[in-house]
Amino acid sequence: MLDNELLQKILKKTLSSGGEYADVFVEHKKPTSIQLEDNKIEKIFTGVDSGVGIRLIANGKTYYAFSNDMSEKALLELADTLRNTSSSVHCSLSAVHCFDLRKQKPNVDYTIKLLPENIPIGRKIELVKAANKTARNFDKRVKQVLVGYRDFAQKVLIATSGGFTAEDERIHTLMVVHIVASDNGIIQTGYEQAGGSIGFELFEGINPEAIALKAAGRSVMMLTAKRAPGGRMPVVISSEAGGTMIHEAIGHGLEADLAQQGLSVYSKKIGEQVASPLVNVIDDATLPNKRGSFRFDDEGTPSQRTVLVKNGILTGYMYDRFTAMQDNRSSTGNGRRESYRNRPIPRMTNTFIGRGESMPEDVPKSVAKGLFVKKMGGGQVNTVNGDFVFDVQEGYLINNGIVEEPVRGATLTGSGPEILKSIDMVASDLGFSIGTCGKDDQGAPVSDAMPTIRIPEMVVGGEA
Repeated sequence: MLDNELLQKILKKTLSSGGEYADVFVEHKKPTSIQLEDNKIEKIFTGVDSGVGIRLIANGKTYYAFSNDMSEKALLELADTLRNTSSSVHCSLSAVHCFDLRKQKPNVDYTIKLLPENIPIGRKIELVKAANKTARNFDKRVKQVLVGYRDFAQKVLIATSGGFTAEDERIHTLMVVHIVASDNGIIQTGYEQAGGSIGFELFEGINPEAIALKAAGRSVMMLTAKRAPGGRMPVVISSEAGGTMIHEAIGHGLEADLAQQGLSVYSKKIGEQVASPLVNVIDDATLPNKRGSFRFDDEGTPSQRTVLVKNGILTGYMYDRFTAMQDNRSSTGNGRRESYRNRPIPRMTNTFIGRGESMPEDVPKSVAKGLFVKKMGGGQVNTVNGDFVFDVQEGYLINNGIVEEPVRGATLTGSGPEILKSIDMVASDLGFSIGTCGKDDQGAPVSDAMPTIRIPEMVVGGEA
């Protein structure tokens, strides 16, 4: 990491031809990755990745440069390049005579019990092999098993022309199991993962065999499931399904850059009703051990809980520092980047619909005939108009309030704003899913969640 004297020099050099703001992002990351496929270890990767990114905001534009050469000479040359590039836009000079760079304090802190880097690689390989063995032994119709293990320790230091530094250490551990099962020409997949901002103690709460059993059981069960019926019908989405729908149907549309550019169906709708009065949407990076949690975002803003929709009313967007400056607001702590090679942009952290008052078991009981979604698959959304489509990885028919036989091949299609406004039951449970969210060619670890909800009518893709 860099000392304060050098950080001050870099900031002064960057702003020496003018500009509103500058920051320095220093990263040191140690990842480990293990991949098993076809009953053998295909890949083991460990390494170290370190570098520095320097950003200048001048006259409403962002200039960014990065280097993995962390010498004083190289970094000052990098800052000088930014200064010269931005000077062509005739920046007004800012007062940059001194930076005391006081140390920022986080709003929350986290404790990691077992640092993954202290666990022998052989132990990690044992876990991967155990998951593979469990999945292979589950059923002869299991044809392919892919098990992945990943962890990383990321230390970051951010220094800003606002006069402060922030330091964070992020420990992530993750295991994924992907299954392909086939029988009589039918092929089905099952996918399960566990992880978060947590150390190797992840495997004290859940073992690899349990992850493998869920994935294998889902893929095999779907082999004999009937084709899902198509048409408009009530849909109950279980809290076990995770928050894929909320992530896609409204989450991206509330990221401030998309809203400011008119690329969101929620642009210029602050104060308007965008969802059912039962719906509250929250983004919260302070939750312990969740995959989208941190002490500081990648601009040094302390993590926080941001209410985006309250009782169905849109109350705000997710801001990084740049978009906040455009709207004369404060950052909500959503400035995130994949690495020092990337500029920060507004990103979700842990995004979810808040708990309601209905009992979870009462939601499917209220449906005469419909679809019960226990596990969501992938999805995509057009943020401009809010239209989305999602795959259902595990679904069941509801008959007279009873969740009955499984069905396969279902998809959910609709308009995000219309579906959110139509939700008429929200339960008191809450279930999280995890993932890596892609945007602008950057990946960011996130989690999302929702309670069990009822949508009174939705287009389900399946057999006519």
